Amino acid sequence: MWPARGRCCTSPAEDAQLLLGIVRRHLRALELGLDEAFPQEDWGFTAQQMLEKILKAWIVLADQRPPHTQELDKLLPLAGVTIPPELLELQVFAVEARYEEGPFPLPAARTELLALLKGELVRIERAISKACG
Repeated sequence: MWPARGRCCTSPAEDAQLLLGIVRRHLRALELGLDEAFPQEDWGFTAQQMLEKILKAWIVLADQRPPHTQELDKLLPLAGVTIPPELLELQVFAVEARYEEGPFPLPAARTELLALLKGELVRIERAISKACG
C-alpha cells in the first residue's frame, strides 16, 4: 500500500524495511551525538525523527499508508503499539525546538533515550522478520 518511490508490488514488510534504512541512519547520528557538546535540540530532533519513522514502519507493516504528520501522538494509535512515555516527550523537538528560543531539555539522558530507541528498533525489526516468514 505504501510503495517506495519508483517501486511497485512490494509487501508491507519490504516497505517497512525501507523505512528502517532511514531509522538506522538516524541511529548512527544519535550515537555520534552523545557528546554533550552536540546541541541537545539537534539531538532531540534526530531522536524524534527516528521514533517517527519507527511508528510509520509499524503503520506500513499493517498495510496502511502513514499520514503526512510528525505528530507522535497521532501516529501512535495508528501504529498499534505502546512506547515509553519519555519517547513521546520528544515531540517538542519536531518543530518548537527548531524554531523557538529554548532551552528545550531532553526528557531523559541521551544514553537512556538512545537505549529506549534501540529497543523500539529491535521490536519493529523482529515484527518485520516475523512477517517475512
